[in-house]
Amino acid sequence: MKKYLTWALGAFVVFYLLTSPSGAARVVHSALGSLADAGNSLSRFVNAL
Repeated sequence: MKKYLTWALGAFVVFYLLTSPSGAARVVHSALGSLADAGNSLSRFVNAL
């Protein structure tokens, strides 16, 4: 069952990328922005020590 869900999720991601590239770009941009914010927060924390 888990294998089928993984394949279905992968197929959905590919379908989403092919049908809505601008939406996919927003998702990636948002994810990378969140990752950068987390890195900046960690940097501030370490510098405060």
